[in-house]
Amino acid sequence: MTAFTPKPWPRKLRSQEWYGGTSRDTIYHRGWMKNQGYPHDLFDGRPVIGILNTWSDLTPCNGHLRELSEKVKAGIWEAGGFPVEVPVFSASENTYRPTAMMYRNLAAMAVEEAIRGQPMDGCVLLVGCDKTTPSLIMGAASVDLPAIVVTGGPMLNGYFRGERVGSGTHLWKFSEMVKAGEMTQAEFLEAEASMSRSTGTCNTMGTASTMASMAEALGMALSGNAAIPAVDSRRRVVAQMSGRRIVQMVKDDLKPSDIMTRQAFENAIRTNGAIGGSTNAVIHLLAMAGRVGLDITLDDWDSLGRDVPTIVNLMPSGKYLMEEFFYAGGLPVVMRRLGEAGLLHKDALTVSGQTVWDEVAHVVSHGGDVILPVEQALAPHGGIAVLKGNLAPKGAVLKPSAASKHLMKHRGRAVVFEDIDDYKAKINDEALDIDETCVMVLKNCGPRGYPGMAEVGNMGLPPKVLKKGITDMVRISDARMSGTAYGTVVLHTSPEAAVGGPLAVVRDGDMIELDVDARRLHLDIPEAELQARLAAWQPNVAPPNGGYAQMFHQHVQGADTGADFDFLRGCRGSAVGKDSH
Repeated sequence: MTAFTPKPWPRKLRSQEWYGGTSRDTIYHRGWMKNQGYPHDLFDGRPVIGILNTWSDLTPCNGHLRELSEKVKAGIWEAGGFPVEVPVFSASENTYRPTAMMYRNLAAMAVEEAIRGQPMDGCVLLVGCDKTTPSLIMGAASVDLPAIVVTGGPMLNGYFRGERVGSGTHLWKFSEMVKAGEMTQAEFLEAEASMSRSTGTCNTMGTASTMASMAEALGMALSGNAAIPAVDSRRRVVAQMSGRRIVQMVKDDLKPSDIMTRQAFENAIRTNGAIGGSTNAVIHLLAMAGRVGLDITLDDWDSLGRDVPTIVNLMPSGKYLMEEFFYAGGLPVVMRRLGEAGLLHKDALTVSGQTVWDEVAHVVSHGGDVILPVEQALAPHGGIAVLKGNLAPKGAVLKPSAASKHLMKHRGRAVVFEDIDDYKAKINDEALDIDETCVMVLKNCGPRGYPGMAEVGNMGLPPKVLKKGITDMVRISDARMSGTAYGTVVLHTSPEAAVGGPLAVVRDGDMIELDVDARRLHLDIPEAELQARLAAWQPNVAPPNGGYAQMFHQHVQGADTGADFDFLRGCRGSAVGKDSH
């Protein structure tokens, strides 16, 4: 790529459209700001940096971001900038119903307009919980002002009776053990206290840690940012250094469009394979690429990630947690090993102003078996497998590093659940006609169907199967899966059932063939019968009546392109209308 050339400094900044000069409108904007005790010379042309903070008491992963923002502010002040903290939409994975994913696009839209409509010259994206990272990057990319990501970091390891407890991963594991009679409910409640013992995001390689890694791999965060635990003093250091850095980025006019190039996305896709990252990264990176006008597709995910070895030994694919990953050297070590294996675009630009290889070429691994050598990979072919066939004409995804090898090629009888309520009503019934050879099929849980595409794709197994000691079955849906989850789970099946995709017409007893190596997902019925079923299909998901849910239903695109709104794709720039005061 062409080396980035900083623009000359000093120059007139965007914020001076609000604060520069002596007109009535300028005095209106500047004068009201002074009621907070700001001296006049702060408005003299120094960069105004918005700290877009996703703190919320109802977003526990981000509950410490107000304190972290003070370190960002300190860095901005030190570098000669003017920090202004701006609260933005915070979609909590833990509490939002029907699902946080339904609000990712709303958050991105709100963030975009918060940046565009206010006197910011650059911004710090202060994020953590799953959807906060992609939504803020999406919004910032659409405006294309200088931006840098600071994540809140993962929580500390959990321990229960001498065993590492991974947030999310052990929730699913212990829940299944209770149903199998291997753990009592009282023991489950006792284990709850050990699952989240410090502030921060999930301590597994779940979606939050994956998206923090994706931000770093894209070059949108300082090298090393992703893995530092939330309570480690070095998390506060990187926040302060990011505050310093964003001021220089504004002076250089270094923007997301300069950093989020095709090379950067290819680096991120390969990095996701190496870390055993969440399948949710697929849908978020597709949406983020759409905001900068890049045609990144599911086929890119498959071709770029297919031969990438999974070398990070973290739950849910491995045995360690984010705390050990940080001590082992974190993401820079992973990216160095990718570079040494010829799997990294070394000259991709980062927010530091340096190339990614400048940042990682000399890092040292202290990992032992936390970050494995390429030749000792946890899975030689990690990445995300993109499956196609008559059941998923536009694609479906599966995470090989979290799946069972013996199920990667499987033919089984479909046991169909029409929606999540149907699943909940049937799954614990001992009379349900199901065994471990069957294929569980869940419909109407995609972007329009749920609505919002909830993390219900990793359906719990029926107790009658769990009691046999079986821990995995093939499961297929148009839903998503938590990044902390595991299993041979086919997700994001597109087109989704709610819009009449082939998944909608699968019936109990149909035979389904999964062949991950061949990238094939096939409903084994005659083509004429499939077409007849599709022709007879009628929508069974009622569209919402009013409000944001109606807008979501009308404008959300399929999972195969990132489930963004059709009218939000692309970069709209930072220009605003005339001042009306």
